[in-house]
Amino acid sequence: MSRLVVISNRVQQLNQGPGGNQGGLAVALLAALRERGGVWFGWSGNTTPQFTGEIRDESEGNVSTATIDLEPQDIDEYYNGFANRTLWPLFHFRIDLTEFERDFAGGYARVNRRFADTVKPLIDHDDLVWVHDYHLIPLGEELRHRGVANRMGFFLHIPWPPSELLTSLPSHRRLVESLFAYDVVGFQSDDWLDSFRDYVVTRLGGIEGENGKLTVGERSICAMVAPIGIDTAEFEAAAVSREAAFARDRMYMSATGRSLIVGVDRLDYSKGLEERFLGYERFLSQHPDRRGLVYILQIAPPSREKVDTYQEIRATLDAHSGRINGEYADIDWVPIRYVNKGYPRAELAGIFRAARIGLVTPLRDGMNLVAKEYVAAQNPTDPGVLILSTFAGAARQLKDAVLVNPYSAEELSDAIVTALTMPREERIRRWEALIDNVRREDVHWWCDRFIAAMERVEEAA
Repeated sequence: MSRLVVISNRVQQLNQGPGGNQGGLAVALLAALRERGGVWFGWSGNTTPQFTGEIRDESEGNVSTATIDLEPQDIDEYYNGFANRTLWPLFHFRIDLTEFERDFAGGYARVNRRFADTVKPLIDHDDLVWVHDYHLIPLGEELRHRGVANRMGFFLHIPWPPSELLTSLPSHRRLVESLFAYDVVGFQSDDWLDSFRDYVVTRLGGIEGENGKLTVGERSICAMVAPIGIDTAEFEAAAVSREAAFARDRMYMSATGRSLIVGVDRLDYSKGLEERFLGYERFLSQHPDRRGLVYILQIAPPSREKVDTYQEIRATLDAHSGRINGEYADIDWVPIRYVNKGYPRAELAGIFRAARIGLVTPLRDGMNLVAKEYVAAQNPTDPGVLILSTFAGAARQLKDAVLVNPYSAEELSDAIVTALTMPREERIRRWEALIDNVRREDVHWWCDRFIAAMERVEEAA
């Protein structure tokens, strides 16, 4: 079995157990690495006055990590700049927030070259190289330029925008052409794959073949859908752990009989948090008889705080939560509990288990693993209800959730009423269908599906 070399912007520490404060992607990649053994390479998150390429490594069992420090200019131009002020908003359909700066593009290219120079010596001749996400789109091409002939795949964790939006990027053609250095390119849903295929065929003159094959000039790739899952068994176990039970009981005691609606999202404009607060406000306005009987706990850890748009969304949510609480709160009830920090996974599992409703309403999302974690945490005999945006990649799999248009305050309000009044029998029926998918198409299925595609390419070569 070939070893994996996983390359992503950031690297998760290995010494965090199931209770660690790990994101969904980190948990997924560690599970994939432990399945086959290998190396996880990326940026340490630290700065250095001058880039040296020095690698810090850490090992645990058959998995090791290798990280490098970047210069402040690299972080400003590559990470805060091109990745998160150009590609992120553009790929989430927010061209109004997209910034096109030549320095950003230059920093992005420079850091991808630095990644390639540094990781190349770590790659053995029969390794599978798996590159992740929008930060590192050109990395495969840089590795090919340096003589790396390994089977190589790229997986995009965020949406791929329609051609009409993508062409607003000055370097759009060059960016897409660089993806043809990989053997396999994976997307979270059919929608994102369709957008990519449309660009390749209509803008690059590409040719479609069978089984996802796309050819531009002399280079062909396999473009596929491989929706990422969670480590379902691990999260189900976490939901019945002592730490989860403590968090669940804490929520029950503080709720004093009220129904909990929970949202857990990184503080980002793509997550629909402003629209969520306004939809909840509509619910409170339209259903005065339910005031005092329900509350929202919105957990929203800050991110990318040096980017102006993230400072603005935080200020907006602070204002909305304060205004709604000021208008509707009573002496013994606050309608919104808004918390700007993260919690360990076991505690989140307990909070999810205590919640009557899981509210996952992004305006646009590649997948949204929180939706799957909420499902995995539920009590099979008395499960909560998942309200899920139709614009999340997870909606293609979790069709028995209550699906909503997150832009509509009316739909969000109606969905909350539907979930609160849903009979137990229907809640169980919906949950059983949801958990069946979450268990069947878990992180191991995702990993096996993508790696099998890379191995088939080699067999066909």
